[in-house]
Amino acid sequence: MVLAGFIFVVLLLVGGFTAGYLLIDIPPANAMATKQANVYLYADGTELARDSSKGANRENVPLSQVPKHVQHAVLAAEDRDFYGESAVDPKAMLRAAWNTVTGKGKQSGSTITQQYVKNYYLGQEQTVTRKVKEFFISIKLDREVSKDDILEGYLNTSYFGRNAYGVQAAAQAYYGKDIEKLSVAQGAYLATLVNSPNAYDVATHPENRANAEGRWNYVLNGMVKEGWLDSADRQEQKFPMPKQAKGAAGMSGQRGYVKDAVNDYLIANKIVDEKALNKGGYRITTTLQKPKQDAFVEAVDEQVMSKVDKKARKIDKNVRVGGASVDPKTGKVVAMYGGIDYTKQFVNNATRRDYQVGSTFKPFVFTSAVQNGSTTQSGQTITPNTVYDGNNRRPVQGWDGGQYAPANEDDGMYGDITVREATDKSVNSVYAQMAVDVGSDKVKDTAVALGVPEKTPDLTASPSIALGPSTASVLDMTEAYATLANHGQHGSYTMVEKITKGGEEVALPERGERTAVSREAADTTTSILRSVVDSGTGTAALAAGRPAAGKTGTAEEDKAAWFAGYTPDLATVVAIMGADPATAKQTPLYGALGEARINGGGYPARVWAQFTKDALEGKPAKEFDLELEAGADVPVQPDPSDGAEEPGTGDEDTGGATGGDEDTGGTADGGATDGGATPGQDQGGQTQGQDQGQTQGQNQGQNQGPTGGQDQGQTQGQTQGQNQGPTGGGADGGAADGGAADGGADQGGQQGALGGLTQGTTTGRGGGRNGD
Repeated sequence: MVLAGFIFVVLLLVGGFTAGYLLIDIPPANAMATKQANVYLYADGTELARDSSKGANRENVPLSQVPKHVQHAVLAAEDRDFYGESAVDPKAMLRAAWNTVTGKGKQSGSTITQQYVKNYYLGQEQTVTRKVKEFFISIKLDREVSKDDILEGYLNTSYFGRNAYGVQAAAQAYYGKDIEKLSVAQGAYLATLVNSPNAYDVATHPENRANAEGRWNYVLNGMVKEGWLDSADRQEQKFPMPKQAKGAAGMSGQRGYVKDAVNDYLIANKIVDEKALNKGGYRITTTLQKPKQDAFVEAVDEQVMSKVDKKARKIDKNVRVGGASVDPKTGKVVAMYGGIDYTKQFVNNATRRDYQVGSTFKPFVFTSAVQNGSTTQSGQTITPNTVYDGNNRRPVQGWDGGQYAPANEDDGMYGDITVREATDKSVNSVYAQMAVDVGSDKVKDTAVALGVPEKTPDLTASPSIALGPSTASVLDMTEAYATLANHGQHGSYTMVEKITKGGEEVALPERGERTAVSREAADTTTSILRSVVDSGTGTAALAAGRPAAGKTGTAEEDKAAWFAGYTPDLATVVAIMGADPATAKQTPLYGALGEARINGGGYPARVWAQFTKDALEGKPAKEFDLELEAGADVPVQPDPSDGAEEPGTGDEDTGGATGGDEDTGGTADGGATDGGATPGQDQGGQTQGQDQGQTQGQNQGQNQGPTGGQDQGQTQGQTQGQNQGPTGGGADGGAADGGAADGGADQGGQQGALGGLTQGTTTGRGGGRNGD
């Protein structure tokens, strides 16, 4: 019976194989001329973009035209035993199936012959039926045509990204040359792309360069191992950076940026396979709202692009802008600004991950402190009123990784300073010490919980994490700030409302909201970020006309300036970046837009304010409903003489040398000329600043509550703090003029925020440096 059973199984398998081989014919080519467009819609159903490329970008070439080193590079990347193996590899197929079932990720387990059959004759569906057909067609094809013919077909049908099918189209798309002119290094890079075109296009996704280089080295090392490349020649190879990609003409304006961002979202979340998506036929309803999208473009055009003068200032050619806006309650991306025009600036500035976030990271350090109940080295619980030593280059205490003593902006010596004021002024020494007090590993964990991707470049657990060397994208930071706005509840952002193909709906993942940090941790952070807007470096955001919280930030050497902020209804981040239009290399923005420096509290905050005002027009303004940590509402009464040695504030990241605050955007009009030492001290300095700051700031600030009546949402404090703030520090001496020429810096003490006494004293003695 056992023998009979065994024979039956064998006969069944043989019969099944024979039937499959006889019944499944090699079908006609799956011509890409039948490729359909993907249609992208706004949330209201109106059309946003249509990827209407007809057919694929392909130019078939004979195998003899493809250099041997390019052929070998592809074989080294995809199938090193191609010429000596059978058409199918059952072991690899079983291993891939097992890895897929056990959750180790989808793996094809396919030979080059199988991949060619899938590309040319079938489709990209992950189904049993397709795999069975692929199996039998591969065997038949291998018996009927030569290995060279299969390799030629594979090289001409593989997708390399940038809508390029085949090595000839890829050679032109990435290097602007015909395939036979590619170098060894360039050929190896094209071979790298076959594995994951979206991930390894380093011109489009510069943050992925390390991974791309790793794969590129794998290919070259494989060529050496197989005897296709000499070891000495291998050592001479240098990574061949491809040329910048160009957007399709039909994707001008913001359309191409949105299309790419949506595609990246679908692929990253495994909603649609990259190759299937490129084949087309999907109807995608996005979460973007047309009025808000239009408002973002208008805000950037009016506040930034209208100031660009490429003839007068060569540096203006390097100005780039990125922005994103998320509804904190739903996680939906309602607006995105990727750049001036997709056909002119291909890389999406809202999703790229290669610019430092600067001081916009500092709020995550404080959030982590509250979340973990952290204390200072002396055992004091960290609250907005905890006093730290804010002196310049103060070595951090309690760090066993070596001495670390970061400089403050302009080498500022602040002495004893509260956390709230240190946040207003972005004092490096305070936040580096706080990162140690909390534990830099815990700070990283908190940032990730809020929404910063765990694999963000330079997101390392050390004291420097507080200064923002990590390179999260604008969209990443928007998601994290949206979590703060949503009282610590986090749900991953979404860009897609609905997706269908052929009338059938494609399943979308559940958003799944969870508690990232406690409400007290998020809300107490909001309270100090309100102070940044009301009396710190972000007062330009007051122009939105709503209760707002936010933080300014600047990358090293002023290569990028940020403003990240939110109202109860909307979280938005804006960044201005410097990039050489020819080489894409990051550049400082000194002198751009007619200003000595581009700071987070200037142009980014102005764009934020205009967009937020327009995007929420007609919607009643909401107060923040905050639940603070214990001790957060205990006022600190500083000694008026404490500010005597303060040289001024400024967001710390770049160390600018001209007058205005580093994150104010007021250096041109409010630095040493209009709001600096002479006019600031004589007109609005010690006399006006101290008298008004001490008298009105103390009376109003203390009467309204420890947080200026704003963080507690008290009506009286809100009215006085906001109405007086823009009048004294915003309109005349804030982001508009940036200094104390009109008394703006010094009258900032009237805004009713906690420490009105401190603000009046500090700005009085600091002249125009605190003008925004």
